Amino acid sequence: MSIVENRKAFHDYFIEERFEAGIVLEGWEVKAIRAGRVQLKEAYVIVQKGELRLIGSHISPLPTASTHVNPDPVRTRALLLHKEQIRKLIGKVEQAGYTLVPLNLHYANGRIKAEIGLAKGKKQHDKRASEKDREWQREKQRLMRDKL
Repeated sequence: MSIVENRKAFHDYFIEERFEAGIVLEGWEVKAIRAGRVQLKEAYVIVQKGELRLIGSHISPLPTASTHVNPDPVRTRALLLHKEQIRKLIGKVEQAGYTLVPLNLHYANGRIKAEIGLAKGKKQHDKRASEKDREWQREKQRLMRDKL
């Protein structure tokens, strides 16, 4: 079950591979995510000292959060993957044109997981072609529905 999706990632990038990663969260962050107070629009993933980090994701703290906690909504969060997967991703990211983007947050067996994608940037003409295809699919559906 998806919590939040990063639609901007699909508009700006060609997603070539997807990986499910665990995410290191604090208690107040889990409560806020369960309440749907999370945003991935400006988020991205970097490789730092052989680990993957999620940067720029915004988790708004709940007003009922614990008083002794000083929440930082945009702190850097660690992503958890197997070493072989991390090595593979580091090799791909070091190649020209590849980047890692968070695609969504979802529940898996009661835990919050992040789906990250190995992506290649789209040029402006690619974005226009994608939009044209999407509009054509919508028009086809409309025509088929009207025919029935």
